[in-house]
Amino acid sequence: MLAIAALVPDTALLVPGAAGRASVLPEVRRAAVDAAGELVRARPDRVVVVSPGPADRRLAAPLRPSLAAAGIDDATLGWSIPDAGAGAGEIVVPAIGAGVALLLLAHAGWTGPVTVAEVASSSTDPTRAAALRALGAELVAGPDRTALLVAGSLGARHGPHAPAAEDDRAAPFDTATLADLALGDPLARQRLAQIPAELAAELLVSGWAPLQVLVGAAGDAAPYAAEVRHASAPLGVTYAVAVWRGVQP
Repeated sequence: MLAIAALVPDTALLVPGAAGRASVLPEVRRAAVDAAGELVRARPDRVVVVSPGPADRRLAAPLRPSLAAAGIDDATLGWSIPDAGAGAGEIVVPAIGAGVALLLLAHAGWTGPVTVAEVASSSTDPTRAAALRALGAELVAGPDRTALLVAGSLGARHGPHAPAAEDDRAAPFDTATLADLALGDPLARQRLAQIPAELAAELLVSGWAPLQVLVGAAGDAAPYAAEVRHASAPLGVTYAVAVWRGVQP
């Protein structure tokens, strides 16, 4: 069962030291750290990290996060790299989003079981969204209280400093998505499930596939107390932090 879920940005800049000595995204980082801390304090039986990746794959312990895929030396980071365990064959997680989420989770004090589900986006496969939602349901199946730490960002085409040319559709897209994340009720989850993959791809939304997994994990009817803790686009990309906490009927 899904006990709690937190959405955090997947940018490497969330980790202190990723931008050298420059102080970047302090408010986003603070909100993400608080959300991860709430996830840990919920005392789930296990945590599943869901993040964008170049291909679908699932990884289990021992895990060692790395930001090498972003060209960042892990020795420069302000958060310590978790030890995978003496004698364990360490698995370096190359996808940036998974590395960021694992570092955030360790910084929040989680030492329990962790699984990583990296998911690729597809704007051409009409069955992709349904498959991702089915994966979400699978990840939280069973009696264990499962927490999801979902990494991903919204539109990346806001203003002149964005990674790509400004797109007038980015602002209304993000406004609608943030409103549904703040509601978290069955109707809002249905709307999130219906976000067109093509539009998300055109707006460079890295969180489309992870959000589909979240919707599938949340199910059709279960109640959640939902809140968007932070939303801003300081670098032309909308970074959101949200928490969905399960409510006992």
